[in-house]
Order: sequence, then C-alpha cells, then structure tokens
Amino acid sequence: MNTQFILDYLSALSANNNREWYHANKDEYKKANAEFEKLLQAFILEIGKFDSSILHNVPKDLTFKIVRDTRFSHDKSPYNPAFRAHISPKGKMPVPVGYYLMIKPGNQSFLGGGLFADMFKDATTMIRDYISRNGKEWERIIHQPDFEKYFTVQGTALKNVPVGYEKEHPQADYLKFKSWYLEYPLRDEEVKNAEIFLVKAVELFRIMKPFNDYLNKALADFQMPAR
Repeated sequence: MNTQFILDYLSALSANNNREWYHANKDEYKKANAEFEKLLQAFILEIGKFDSSILHNVPKDLTFKIVRDTRFSHDKSPYNPAFRAHISPKGKMPVPVGYYLMIKPGNQSFLGGGLFADMFKDATTMIRDYISRNGKEWERIIHQPDFEKYFTVQGTALKNVPVGYEKEHPQADYLKFKSWYLEYPLRDEEVKNAEIFLVKAVELFRIMKPFNDYLNKALADFQMPAR
C-alpha cells in the first residue's frame, strides 16, 4: 500500500506521456497498479465498517482504465496519469452512488461522492422529485457541521428551475441541478503516507455517507440504460 510509489510512477508517466515510455516501463505500471489495488482493499474493509453494502467488491473491478479515448479530443496524450476508482454497492457503476477516489500528482487528487454523471435524464428526474418531496431531510444533511466543514454540493445546473417544479420551492437552487456531487481536494503531501491518508479519507467518506444514502433512496428504481 505504497502511495508514494503510486505518485512517483504517475509523475513519471505525466512527464513521458507516450506509448514508447509506457511500454518500456510496463513493470512499473503493474507495481503501481498493484499498490493501488491494495489501497482499495483497505478502503473496502474500513468503509465496510459503516457501510456493509460495499464489502463484496473486488478492487480490480472498481478501477478505471488509464488509457484515454482521444478520438474526439484535441489532447492526443494516450494516457491519463491518474488512478481512479468508484466503490459502491454495484462497483464502479455510477448508480448507485458511492465513494470516488482519484490519485493524480500535482495536487490534483480528490475524494468524491454523489452523482457525477449528468447524462441520465431519468436519474436527474428521480433526484429532483425526491428533493422536492423531501427538502427538509436534504437541508438537514447538507447543513450538518461536519459536512459543511468539508463539502459543498456541486454539479452541472440549469439557469432556471425546470418546468414542473415550483420556482419558489425552498430547494429551488438544487432543483436546477442535473448532477449532485461532492469533491474534497487533496495535496500530494496528504496522499504520500498511505496509513495517514487512509484514516483521513475514510473519515471523510463516513461524513459523506448520509448524502450518498439520500441520493440512493431517490435512485432506488433507476435502471442503467441498455448499451
């Protein structure tokens, strides 16, 4: 569970973002990836102490590819120098929502939670409807002192309250949202010591759990679109 090694590898990849270097250093990638999976296993066990719904997960099933899809991007760098994972009851699927982790050097790492994807119209409608009916619970969660200390609800949003919802609704600003998520930025200094990082991150995930639970109640009947 060597997070310093992960940062060092990703820093080198960022400075040498080409296929030749990547393949010449494939063993280093495998070592860094193995360390990341060890970290994820530790997260699963620690988060599982307050959220048993994620305990069945296997680390390798939670990670995202490091290879970038450059077909529609001006940036043709073949790799994303970051290790990313989503830990939820259904693994790395965006719904149900869970606990997101990205390790990226240059002080670009962060912890996240909630619904990041804004392309699922059914999911957006379900959450809007749930907030409109359960606004007091929403306010109670997002205004808990510990929550407010670390998090602010973010997301892509419309300029106006969408048709079908009260413009003067107490949670009108949140009904404009199409996604609802949390991010907690991390400096490299906070990530390099795996044991200290694990303790802090798990505590932040514990604080965000009621937010995730609220969204997951709203999304209980959501079905991922067929591919």
